[in-house]
Amino acid sequence: MTDTARIPDKPALEGLESKWGGVWETEGTYRFEREGATRECIYSIDTPPPTASGSLHIGHVFSFTHTDLVARFQRMRGKHVFYPMGWDDNGLPTERRVQNYYGVRCDPSLPYEPDFAPPFQGGEGKSVKAADQKPISRRNFIELCEQLTVEDEQQFEALFRQLGLSVDWTQTYRTIADEALFTSQLAFLRNVERGEAYQALAPTLWDVTFRTAVAQAELEDREQPGHYHRVAFAKPDGGHVEIETSRPELIPACVALVAHPDDERYQPLFGTTVTTPVFGVEVPVVAHHLAQKDKGTGIAMICTFGDVTDVVWWRELDLPNRAIIGFDGRIVAEAPDAITSEAGREAYAKLAGKTPFSAKQAVVELLRESGDLLADPKAITHPVKFFEKGERPLEIVSTRQWYIVNGARDAALKSKLLDRGREIDWHPDFMRVRYENWVGGLSGDWLISRQRFFGVPIPVWYPIDAEGNPVFDEPIVATREMLPVDPSSTAAPGYEESQRDQPNGFVGEHDVMDTWATSSLTPQLAAGWERDPELFDLLFPYSLRPQGQDIIRTWLFSTVLRAELEHDVAPWANAAVSGFIVDPDRKKMSKSKGNVVTPAGLLEQHGADAVRYWAASSRLGTDAAFDPQSPTQVKIGRRLAIKVLNAAKFILGFEGAADAPVTVAVDRSMLAGLATVVEHATRALESYDHARALEVSETFFWTFCDDYLELVKERAYGEASPEQASAVAALKTALSVLLRLFAPVIPYAAEEAWSWSNDGSVHRASWPAVEELAARGDAGVELLELASLALTGIRRAKTDAKASQKTPVTSAVIAAPAAATALLASAEGDLRAVGRIADLGFAEAEELAVRDIVLDTPQEEARA
Repeated sequence: MTDTARIPDKPALEGLESKWGGVWETEGTYRFEREGATRECIYSIDTPPPTASGSLHIGHVFSFTHTDLVARFQRMRGKHVFYPMGWDDNGLPTERRVQNYYGVRCDPSLPYEPDFAPPFQGGEGKSVKAADQKPISRRNFIELCEQLTVEDEQQFEALFRQLGLSVDWTQTYRTIADEALFTSQLAFLRNVERGEAYQALAPTLWDVTFRTAVAQAELEDREQPGHYHRVAFAKPDGGHVEIETSRPELIPACVALVAHPDDERYQPLFGTTVTTPVFGVEVPVVAHHLAQKDKGTGIAMICTFGDVTDVVWWRELDLPNRAIIGFDGRIVAEAPDAITSEAGREAYAKLAGKTPFSAKQAVVELLRESGDLLADPKAITHPVKFFEKGERPLEIVSTRQWYIVNGARDAALKSKLLDRGREIDWHPDFMRVRYENWVGGLSGDWLISRQRFFGVPIPVWYPIDAEGNPVFDEPIVATREMLPVDPSSTAAPGYEESQRDQPNGFVGEHDVMDTWATSSLTPQLAAGWERDPELFDLLFPYSLRPQGQDIIRTWLFSTVLRAELEHDVAPWANAAVSGFIVDPDRKKMSKSKGNVVTPAGLLEQHGADAVRYWAASSRLGTDAAFDPQSPTQVKIGRRLAIKVLNAAKFILGFEGAADAPVTVAVDRSMLAGLATVVEHATRALESYDHARALEVSETFFWTFCDDYLELVKERAYGEASPEQASAVAALKTALSVLLRLFAPVIPYAAEEAWSWSNDGSVHRASWPAVEELAARGDAGVELLELASLALTGIRRAKTDAKASQKTPVTSAVIAAPAAATALLASAEGDLRAVGRIADLGFAEAEELAVRDIVLDTPQEEARA
């Protein structure tokens, strides 16, 4: 029964987040119940771990709300919901943020300072030039990364709690914590054992002064003078193809010419070959979408490697590696094997040992002599990449890197990955095509090693021979018992620390894994793979992977790949893909564009339920426009949440029990309509269409409040009788069902209203079922629809007569088709009461209309 003392005098949304957030945490409302659970009763979610650097944006609120709707629905369906939260705290964004925040940079050659204090604390540090950032040891740098990510994660958790995510906060993980290191390193070792992980030479951004690989976080562009050189490549028919290049010294490293696939000028050349000037190497002409039709002549050299675009072309087009620049920044002595002619090798010998600048001058002279330089060099200014503390342009050199097979060179594996994609139910289904296009277009294996500092170390060492050279072809792999391990600070198996970097000793691998190499294992990490086998068997494969569409080719694909390699299964049954948040001009919101909206202010101003309503109104895979100056959907959501509270207070004020017999036809008609809503909403949520479920529930709710509640309130206020009890029972039954229907979307308002008449949480209540309404709502839904139309007609007639809705009516006639009037006659008492009509009659007509209204007061008398 209702405890009226629980109902506030003026229900309000303010304060509900803190009130119920604390209760949910204390009572463990969303705690995963492992005890007694079986696979059949578990719903497991592979939650996206947001990057823990900086601040959350409105897109996080959007997509995480979509996931939470599923979690809440499944929990109310009786499932044991495993809904963890992870933090993706290793990677380039974290390193960059730490550099800016503390005014530091990492220099692995420096010793550790136990009591180090950064020069800045609590600011973004953007006033500090990169060259002025204080160099610190790798260990000091990692400690600052750990410190800042923990602070960011605490802020993220607070915002997610305010949003009302029904996460089990006892099930959290960090991608840099020991458990993540263990899982990532163990999976890598398994890949090595099965031959799925291997080393190969690959391009790396390299600073020739400091002799170091440079991470993306340490790059900066500087405008530099240069020249374009128009050069001729020979065609087999005796003609030539003209290209423009700012790096003619890389012609001996040329592996192809490339043009845009839609460029009609070069379409006839695709699939043919041309010959490089001076060095006489035959190279193919290929097509790629990154080629720019309006740059230079529209066709370009692909060299190994002139810039990062060359690297992309080389990898995606599966081209050979003919790198000619060494670690010292000079042209290597040995010519590429592809240069076979005597003239070509003699020309190359003139370049060996030179810097790129001197080599460029030499090649230009050779081109002049051969007649392949078609015009004088044209002066330009263009951006060139530098190491932020370097003084010479970066080069791209070939270094030894680690790869994991991904099906690019293995047709059988590619076919399996496509099959796994078809086994997954995609929501919406068209997102599957993006996955299939990515898998089908793979041309190179997955490069997982990164030259960074804050990440999962690759658990290998290399022996050093008697001359002091690392033997990279004989890696020493960590044992399982050593994990997690950092080879830069732990000696290799069978060696002493004193043998590090010594002849006949060892050297540790300094590279770390790509952040996706860790994030691709989130199902294994959260479920305790190889740490808690019982839990893992309960949860894996998971029920759901929710995520954004922009990382299908990275996170989703890589997770499918790791599950295939390790477990030979798809990692989840369902994939739910959210759309983007776009600004009012339909441009995707991103930090680089400066149009990102942070959600904290929005939540404070409008409340979590209102913001959640906005997110729930958008279907999966559909982009949603958001205007922070006029958040219309947010305001509508707030209005709904307030109306739910007010309607609940009003209904619970009636005397009577919810389980009393529902005997009046219009009451039963309302419940029949509500049963249909439950059926449609349930089917929609089962199909991951939360927007449709909200739409049908909300539409019914407003009709329920505006029409049915008004229609029966006089009867509900009346003296105790079977008819009065029927109205109250129908109202309270409907309220219970509606609160449960709305609970996933507006959890705070639903919980508040539920608490006024129930013990326990609405979020642990059972999802409404058609069966609980069917026996009490067998009068067709048409009656309530007709009664609503009649009520509208009565109101309109009074409005047209410029009379108050409280004005008594002496008489009125409802005209309608015969079948309708027969139904409406059963609601005559309610229609008379709500319309204050003394004499209500019925007549047959083609359409429903209220006519012959006679107002009770002479001066207001009118006929409609």
